[in-house]
Amino acid sequence: MNPFNEKPMQIGDGFLDWKTMYPKSYDKNEVDPYTKCRIILMNGAEYEAVWSSHHFHRHCVNQDIRRELALIRKQEQQQQKRISCLKPIDENLLETTISYEQLAVDLTACMARNEKDKYVKKALDFALLEDFDHLYRYADLLEMEHGVQAERLVGSYTEIMPGRPTISEHRHPFDDVKRGVNFKTADPLTKLHIAIITAAEQQTMNYYMNQASFYTSDLGRKLYAEIAMIEEQHVSHYGSLMDGNCTFLESLLQHEYTECYLYYSCYADETDKNVKKIWGEHYLQEVAHLHRAAQLLEKYEKKHWSQVIPGGEFPELLKLGPNKEYVRGVMNSVELTGEREDYSNVKELPNDFRFFTYQSAVNSKPADVASHSTIAKYIKDNGKDYRFEEAPHPIPPLRKRTNDNITVGRE
Repeated sequence: MNPFNEKPMQIGDGFLDWKTMYPKSYDKNEVDPYTKCRIILMNGAEYEAVWSSHHFHRHCVNQDIRRELALIRKQEQQQQKRISCLKPIDENLLETTISYEQLAVDLTACMARNEKDKYVKKALDFALLEDFDHLYRYADLLEMEHGVQAERLVGSYTEIMPGRPTISEHRHPFDDVKRGVNFKTADPLTKLHIAIITAAEQQTMNYYMNQASFYTSDLGRKLYAEIAMIEEQHVSHYGSLMDGNCTFLESLLQHEYTECYLYYSCYADETDKNVKKIWGEHYLQEVAHLHRAAQLLEKYEKKHWSQVIPGGEFPELLKLGPNKEYVRGVMNSVELTGEREDYSNVKELPNDFRFFTYQSAVNSKPADVASHSTIAKYIKDNGKDYRFEEAPHPIPPLRKRTNDNITVGRE
């Protein structure tokens, strides 16, 4: 499929009325877990489109371009509202959070398995283990405070057990800044992976930042705040992989192409008829946005779209699915931490390395760290932690279920 070869609709023909913008929500007890994940993913893609458009708008002096951005952005906003309302009213904050983390785990793993650029793959694998641990922390909180077992919410597609312990993930900001990829020479799928994972992690960061204060217990509010700080690191981590030499108009084209790719992938993969219809309608709207972005690029920078996206054919479509064995295989890198643009085993770093000084400042009292105290409280109340694992944990120090390990990846 090449969206540049399709005849686009008129952008104005795609505006939605209020009834259309408020679709039927899914049934949280019947929906496929990956339908929920796709909804979160596309919510994030639309937020990224809107945010980047505003950023362009605020750094542009050409009023005609600003009007074009406002036109496209209004429709992106309608799409985002429509997608967001697919979540049902009776799904609580923490139940939704489990889907956020399942998406983070399986989306990252799916892309890492297909990533050709070794540096980008390593970046994906590195953060994967952190989101995997977040799923475990939130799952214990959910069972402890709501009596809901997260394995049912993830459909048993994704294991729930420790990854790199969240307490070990807090790094000095210098070590989350990675090398940018040259988008002129990068594989098309690599560029899509970077754009997709940045948008997805940004959506998670924003969700936790804004929802933390609405949670109903002090422990939960603290856990959201802590993990939101890690998501800030992830957005810096992934966002730094982008090519900073791209112009705003080149970036606009890449954003619209990414949305086309995602909606087409979601449409091909979707099992819910109601949601599938929405993916198809949004794809057609995004094709119109893509063609308008291509026209703007040619008009104002004298560049053909193929100079930014050679060929235009979609690479292999994104398909969400279980990644249990892959995640277990990546566990062998659980002791890694960031070291500027690269990664090092925490055991091999000098004692005065900034990771340790930052840890001392932020995690001076482990008992006060919410990710640790959540598991510690669950164990105190129940004798052992809550997990869903199909075999013993691949890392021996993380197998014990009667105390929370706070040394792996940290000491």
